[in-house]
Amino acid sequence: MSTITLTRTPGVTRLDYDLLRRVALIFGILNLLFTPLMVDPLAYAGGAWTPWLLLRIIGTPTMPAAAAYLFLWQWMQVFARILQAQIDGEPLGAGIHGMNVTRAYWYMLASLVVMAVAFRVTLSGLRPASYAEAVAHVKWRPPDLIIVYIGAIAVSLVFAFAGRLVPSLFQAVDVASRLKVVALFVLCTYTLSTGQGMKFMLGAVFFEILVGFTGFFSDFRGVFIYVAVAAIASRIRWTTMSSIAAVVWVSLLLVLALFWTAIKHDYRIYASQSDESQEIKVPLTERMAYLGDKLTSADGINWSDAAYTLLVRLAYVDIFGAVIGVQETSPESEPYRQWGEALGHVFQPRFLFPEKPQLLDSDVYMRLARGDPAEHARTGTSISVGYMGENFADFGFPGMLFGIAFLGVMLGLVTRLFMASHLPLMVREGIVMGFVFSMARDGVEVSLPKVLGGMFMFFLVFSLIARFGFPIVVRWLDTRAAEARARASSPS
Repeated sequence: MSTITLTRTPGVTRLDYDLLRRVALIFGILNLLFTPLMVDPLAYAGGAWTPWLLLRIIGTPTMPAAAAYLFLWQWMQVFARILQAQIDGEPLGAGIHGMNVTRAYWYMLASLVVMAVAFRVTLSGLRPASYAEAVAHVKWRPPDLIIVYIGAIAVSLVFAFAGRLVPSLFQAVDVASRLKVVALFVLCTYTLSTGQGMKFMLGAVFFEILVGFTGFFSDFRGVFIYVAVAAIASRIRWTTMSSIAAVVWVSLLLVLALFWTAIKHDYRIYASQSDESQEIKVPLTERMAYLGDKLTSADGINWSDAAYTLLVRLAYVDIFGAVIGVQETSPESEPYRQWGEALGHVFQPRFLFPEKPQLLDSDVYMRLARGDPAEHARTGTSISVGYMGENFADFGFPGMLFGIAFLGVMLGLVTRLFMASHLPLMVREGIVMGFVFSMARDGVEVSLPKVLGGMFMFFLVFSLIARFGFPIVVRWLDTRAAEARARASSPS
């Protein structure tokens, strides 16, 4: 690995937006060869070329690395539906919702492109980082970075406890818990930039995977994303070994995702002692033992069924197709209801309005898609029509694209605020990683109120932390590094 550079070195390939675009271009060209064999050729070709178009739009020198995750993850959720269609052997429009699924597929791809354009325009003209800001993190010491990471975990636990004591502050303290993401991200960028501190990074990664499996959702996947985005932010030199490491990394994520898909239903019932609750009641040690038993008997898992189930769960187009059908036959009687309720929810913070009613995704799903969320309730999860479906319910198509563009502008403005600060570049990138993961963890299925509310709360909380908290931590890291260099250079 080599330290991040601000200029291109002739003959050296680095993991950056330029390389991602080239990979996306090759992906698009190769998939053109398979297009005639597909049950829905045009939809397949359009989806296969969308990553290149998205990266072409957002891939600027000052664009934060997390933007690639923001758009490619949502594209993957849409493109997964055309892969499911191929396995099922029927076109998108052959299902229960007919051609509305085909329309939803194209509307979602168009929405991602529009959001990417709005995001790019909002971040245009961003001040490039100075050389000192770009390499500030490489002066720090791995033991100090792991102390910061452990400290961030402790602070997150304190915030979680405070959120249970004062439920009206839950959203604020939940956002503050993203401090751990920033600390882990900086640790990863240091290791990937310098090649030092690998044991600290791997220890933190293993810890995150382990803890991620003990919760109710697939939180283990977060650390895979942080490391991948950190590699892009660090602009690591791309070699044969990098390619091998990437294949191993993706393969490990895929195996863990399949394992989780196969066991999650039974595990959730065991952890909550119920099939209709998300409250964990079984102690951690017993949950770990349960997972261990499942792991040792993994040879009994039907991996093929797990793979198809994961693909179907990943694809999130049919629900939007249901929304199109319902809203065009019996539209909402109250105009712009989704945006009105979302904005009202945001501007009535719970700590000032403790009696504010909950906005339940499943209720919106029943109202907009006429769906039955009973099956999802039985697995302890809720279901949402997603922010794109809600925009369609308010504005139809192409009107929904204006709502999507507005979201892109808001996401871009918050991102620009943090990227324009004078903190070290990798700290800024880490903050944006925490922000983007908060917004895009659930991708296209996240609801409009959660997007707007999460965006607003992250802006408030992390603006304060970036102004008063991070500078203290950065000075401590600089001081510790300077003291270590002074000791090393002093005569014995």
